[in-house]
Amino acid sequence: MPELPDIVVYIEALGQRVLNQTLERVTVAAPFLLRTAVPAITSVEGRKVVELRRLGKRICFGMEEDFWLVLHLMIAGRLHWNERAVARGFRVRASKNRLATFDFTSGTLSVTEAGTQRRASLHVVQGEAELQRFNPGGLEIFETTLDSFAEVLQSENHTLKRSLTDPRLFSGIGNAYSDEILFDAQLSPVALTQKLTSQEIERLFKATRGTLTKWVKLLRKESTPGFPKNVTAFRPEMAVHGKYQQPCPRCGNKIQRIRYASNETNYCPNCQTAGKLLADRALSRLLRADWPRTADELEGLVPTPRN
Repeated sequence: MPELPDIVVYIEALGQRVLNQTLERVTVAAPFLLRTAVPAITSVEGRKVVELRRLGKRICFGMEEDFWLVLHLMIAGRLHWNERAVARGFRVRASKNRLATFDFTSGTLSVTEAGTQRRASLHVVQGEAELQRFNPGGLEIFETTLDSFAEVLQSENHTLKRSLTDPRLFSGIGNAYSDEILFDAQLSPVALTQKLTSQEIERLFKATRGTLTKWVKLLRKESTPGFPKNVTAFRPEMAVHGKYQQPCPRCGNKIQRIRYASNETNYCPNCQTAGKLLADRALSRLLRADWPRTADELEGLVPTPRN
């Protein structure tokens, strides 16, 4: 799922291409994408884009007369730009993954979604009050202080992983970047928020800002001068996310993971959990008393390969 760094870079790229441009036509190829009937999608046609805004993980297009297009890419949604397609007199080629196209005076923006699970959504609303209905209320990490961060973090007693990815608590942070943040802060993903020391909270605050800043800069650099192309939750530059069984870049121990439903949490047991192997909900229930307590014990369960 595109998270804060990806959405920020998307919006910067969109700003260069569609801000103050007229949206001439909207073509919705997948009916499930459009989740509102009033105002009609045609009400934004012929209007200029006057503002672009991030609302959590949503991209919001502010149109003339206070109309808004609210786009949530969810897990597999992506944006693509075709420069001056309309002006040059040709249409963007149809694709089974394409959900919608937005023809501007400057070019065509396409929304695609890989896979078969259609989760991306598009809403059309009018007025700031209607727009704010989509705001989950999470704290903007670059618009807050350490004290406010600590207050929100400890407002409920949850695990760090759950709290960081809760959109009602923190804006724009998801599964991938929360792993990277916790690795940078050297904190366990299952540590309880109300048991953290003031030093640990400060470390987490700095790690959250630092990690998100780092990735915005990296993605921004990769997208220059074109539109972002490699928007993915699994990147070679990441320290732990998606790096199960690969060496930790800090200590060299193997990265471990916890899997739950379609998500997984990646961490270094040496750097983050004092050597303790966190219980995987599926495997630990299966093994019960035989579940290894440390990474060393887990290594002992793995057969030595024969030459």
